[in-house]
Amino acid sequence: MKKLSLFLFATLLSALSFAQTEGCHEKYVKVFEVRGANSVPDGEHKDVVVTVRKGSFEDCFLGKVTVKNGLVLKNSINLTFVDGSFEKFVRAYKDDDPIKIINGMSETMITKDDELINVLFVSAVKEKKKAYKRAPEPNFNL
Repeated sequence: MKKLSLFLFATLLSALSFAQTEGCHEKYVKVFEVRGANSVPDGEHKDVVVTVRKGSFEDCFLGKVTVKNGLVLKNSINLTFVDGSFEKFVRAYKDDDPIKIINGMSETMITKDDELINVLFVSAVKEKKKAYKRAPEPNFNL
């Protein structure tokens, strides 16, 4: 019995250690999918999230980008430093296709180094909808 308990504990521990946690990109995408987003107007947007993914690496940065004719201009992507200044986000992309914005998120841009880049327009996320108030569980002495 002790061997079985030890085996089950070891199995559970190893399963938990291999479980993947949800990264920042997935968390943002989930918000956009649940709430939806308003259309993104043309102009410079200084409140975007730039996500960078490659293999198991994933990170999200604050930045700014320019939108023209409803498209993200790849060469306008900048990342924000902690002091509020910006630096151009320079990457070589596999193609020069225009980057559409769908539901507040840019289409995925693929670099020649196989990085996946997205621009998320967080200010376009719609407000959280009202939720119905759930009834409490019954608590009667029968």
